[in-house]
Amino acid sequence: MNVFLALSALLALAVLLVLLRPLWRDARGVAVGVAVVVLASTGLLYRMVGTPPALDPANLKAPETLGDAIAQLEAELQRNPGQAEGWQLLGQAYQRDNRPAKARDAFARAVKLSPQSADLATEAAQARALADDRRLFDAEAVALLQGALQVEPEHQRARWFLGIAQRQAGDNAAAAATWEPLLARVDAATAASLRREIDNARIAAGMPPLPGAEPAAPASGLQVKVALAPGFAERVRLRGDTSVFVIARATDGPPMPVAVEKRRVSELPFTATLDDGDSPMPAGKLSQQREVELVARLSESGEGNRQDGDIESKPVRVILPAASPVELVIGIP
Repeated sequence: MNVFLALSALLALAVLLVLLRPLWRDARGVAVGVAVVVLASTGLLYRMVGTPPALDPANLKAPETLGDAIAQLEAELQRNPGQAEGWQLLGQAYQRDNRPAKARDAFARAVKLSPQSADLATEAAQARALADDRRLFDAEAVALLQGALQVEPEHQRARWFLGIAQRQAGDNAAAAATWEPLLARVDAATAASLRREIDNARIAAGMPPLPGAEPAAPASGLQVKVALAPGFAERVRLRGDTSVFVIARATDGPPMPVAVEKRRVSELPFTATLDDGDSPMPAGKLSQQREVELVARLSESGEGNRQDGDIESKPVRVILPAASPVELVIGIP
């Protein structure tokens, strides 16, 4: 089997070099996603199928896209659902494909099959937060993180996420206590950032900062004026409860917002003030960015992740701090 896995990985890599070359220049994220899913699933699918018909070249079809790779993995898991690592891989693929609800469900299946894995429990908790339009860790996610720390008390990601969940719930003292043990386990640069988060939590709880630490400076807000283009409302029928998301993203970071505010169409035009309080994750605050990209999005579904039919303004890049309000207009052709 080891020989097969090595050969299949080499063959898959050769195929991928051809298939992904057109994607690499314009969609590196998709290309990497396809490569990771296909290469990782090669051995997994053999373990799940492992029969001569499955090795017959006539029955094999190399996936051309991330969606094709996901479809093949879904089919294999439907035939043989008892593979924790398969559901984990599928959850990761769904996340790359911006399908957070399916990722959440896939990781939940993986945890049921491997309940003693701290890594899986942590990924499942994170997936639940990413599937929430407010990026909140719910009670089930908190239970997963607590279970992960019972299995592996020094699990850094589980401890970090649990602290975030406690901050989101307003239990700032607990968040500070959860994070403090991490200071001895991370590098100096990470420790400096983490210490600021701990101090913010301690101050919010009415406690003094850690000895020798300076309180973090308050972040100034970024004002964003949002309006509809003239005549747009007449061309497109919008319900008054249609959601309007005002989103700031790091220009050189992941697609997750560093700040987001949710309003309604009935409030337009309005001015939103984005600040660190609008940051979904304390580790990626607006005040820590040098430059951000701003966009306003209409969403009838009310989901934070972009859906088919959503309408966005043209993105605007802003150097921080901004001296004047930034204007976003939705509906410009």
